Amino acid sequence: MSLVKEFKEFALKGSVVDLAVGVVIGGAFGKIVASMVDNLIMPPINLLTAKFGVNFKEAALKIETESPKLDDAGKVIEGEGAGMVVQDYPVLNYGPFVQTVFEFLLIAMALFVAIKLINIARARMDGEPEEQEAAEPPEDIKLLRDIRDALQKSS
Repeated sequence: MSLVKEFKEFALKGSVVDLAVGVVIGGAFGKIVASMVDNLIMPPINLLTAKFGVNFKEAALKIETESPKLDDAGKVIEGEGAGMVVQDYPVLNYGPFVQTVFEFLLIAMALFVAIKLINIARARMDGEPEEQEAAEPPEDIKLLRDIRDALQKSS
């Protein structure tokens, strides 16, 4: 019975609940950023890069392959009209990877800004530390400074 009690205490701790809420909000935030990248950022970039023949959604390393001709139902055509078709087959789809990198950078930037603002707000709430008066230097430091100043004057 103590195991159930320990689990209940663990699950209902404030930090665990806060973490769960953070994970849920983070997932939703990730979807918002993914939508922003897919629908707002990448279309203008694709428009600019389309002039050079690059479309990130279809960007991939492709190889030419031969495959048999297929009819509309997806069956191999036999007899008259049969033969092989040369087509490009994508081996590495790097376009979606580029979009995912943009998403990561936006999420990282948003988190950086949020944490920076939280730290600024926390510093203002705690109150800026008052400047402490400079402590009087010890006698030996004063003596060394006097010797330094005297040497500079004599040279």
